[in-house]
Amino acid sequence: MTIRACGVTDVRDVCEVCNDGARAYQGVIPDDQWKQPYMPEAELRRELEAGVRFSGAFDEHGLVAVMGLQDVVDVALIRHAYTRTIRQRTGVGGRLLGHVLSLTHRPILVGTWKAATWAIRFYERHGFRLFDDRQREALLRRYWTITARQIEESVVLANARWFGH
Repeated sequence: MTIRACGVTDVRDVCEVCNDGARAYQGVIPDDQWKQPYMPEAELRRELEAGVRFSGAFDEHGLVAVMGLQDVVDVALIRHAYTRTIRQRTGVGGRLLGHVLSLTHRPILVGTWKAATWAIRFYERHGFRLFDDRQREALLRRYWTITARQIEESVVLANARWFGH
């Protein structure tokens, strides 16, 4: 397994991994928040233009997991973390998270759907802690550009750097 930065030549593969991994949300998150494809290529390109830097985990078959990191104000946000369905629960995501954490000294926040309990548990296993509802809403409004509906359906977790911040 190799972990490296994803470049312009990887955009289609990044998009494919995002959409494959996001299938886990279908039927779990509210229907009004699900779309197909979940991550259109044009949206991914806008995220790249907004400063999301993707790292990818590659095996002998190609790209198997991606995770973005975006500096916003005084924190780094984990954005668009997905693992191909066939490689989920094999440790790839944890290795990729460790790599991404090493790329910044900023406090790190991650937002996910509150219905995605497996994602919340994943981050908690890696030392992240959930915020309460009052803090969650304030953080989502400060650091993310998302709809009111997404704010209603999301949670925020932070790594230990946040709490010493």
